[in-house]
Amino acid sequence: MKLRQFVFIATLLTAAAIAGSGPRSAGPAPVDSGPANAEPVSHTEVVDLNGLPDVEIGATEEELTARGILRADVDACGPLLTGHETVSPVFVDDRLVLLWAGEPMSTPEGVSAGSPVAEVRARYPAASRLDAPQGTYRFDGLLARRGDRAYLFLHDGEVVHKVITGYADWARRLFHEGHGPC
Repeated sequence: MKLRQFVFIATLLTAAAIAGSGPRSAGPAPVDSGPANAEPVSHTEVVDLNGLPDVEIGATEEELTARGILRADVDACGPLLTGHETVSPVFVDDRLVLLWAGEPMSTPEGVSAGSPVAEVRARYPAASRLDAPQGTYRFDGLLARRGDRAYLFLHDGEVVHKVITGYADWARRLFHEGHGPC
């Protein structure tokens, strides 16, 4: 993992922890459908276990740059996705392994930043609980895995602060090691 990725993930986790002390959003309207026949929430964009419609988990930096989706020409800690300003890509060995998704992004089941943790548990009943190390400013997590892919929901016990999607092993590693997209 690149040093810039480590630094950015650590920065995002710290910023998310600090942001968690402010006002809380009520979250999106409930969605009645389950994962098999889920409908996206109308006011959000959907990020699923495969990524975004034009940004696939597993794609290379070269592929995304050639298609004009990945931009490295801006003053940021890492590349940005054209048209997806609230989504940060995480690359390992030139492959996209994770996407950090902020508002207004949601899963097909309607879970986004600001969603109550109870809603996440209802939508993903098999999600594994991940406890942040004591004495850190990191969030707890819920890992909803399907095959080699997963959603990682970082939360403060009440609401989701960040939705991360991609390869399950990288999501778990990110949680335990505290890395980010830069």
